[in-house]
Amino acid sequence: MAAKSAPKKNLSALKRARQAEKRNLRNRVERSKIKSVARAVETAVTDKNKEASESALLKAVKSISSAASKGILHKNNAARKISRLTKKVNAVSKA
Repeated sequence: MAAKSAPKKNLSALKRARQAEKRNLRNRVERSKIKSVARAVETAVTDKNKEASESALLKAVKSISSAASKGILHKNNAARKISRLTKKVNAVSKA
């Protein structure tokens, strides 16, 4: 069995690797931010705080939509996340 191949030596492959690393880091930060804002909405909903949950939802929607437009999240994935969070906030608003 052959082991993992040696890294490429040509300049374009090296540059591609550097770019991929930068993008990976940037995307990881953005995905982490999305999880944080979603968690903030969840905690506001569990506390049954209507105003806090609505303001947290606005931040979450902005963050998720931004990630979808940049290609970090798929647009359907973003729509599903927004829909689920909105549903939870609406349940608190009605109660």
